[in-house]
Amino acid sequence: MQATINGIEPLLECVKTYSKTSLELLKLKSLFKTADILSAIASRLLLAFVLTVSVFTLTIAIALWLGDLTGKTYYGFLMVSMFYGLIGTIVFFRGAIIKTSVNNTIIRQILD
Repeated sequence: MQATINGIEPLLECVKTYSKTSLELLKLKSLFKTADILSAIASRLLLAFVLTVSVFTLTIAIALWLGDLTGKTYYGFLMVSMFYGLIGTIVFFRGAIIKTSVNNTIIRQILD
């Protein structure tokens, strides 16, 4: 009986070591995946900010230019706002496609 207990102890020690190693590996994989996702989000947010500022500046320039062409500054701003209203309407009605695309990108990022 004592020989059986002595034979099981090394096996239990190996199982304990294996479970600790597996848990540590899972932690490291989770950390890597989290860092990967957060870095992708941060870089895209920075890009979105830069593009937003650029588009905002370009929008003002186009509105002033159109206002200069029409003779009334507010006509230029009105035309630009109507253009963005049209884009907003299209995005509103096509939002499901955009949502699906973003969801698929996030899922692909997590599972890779």
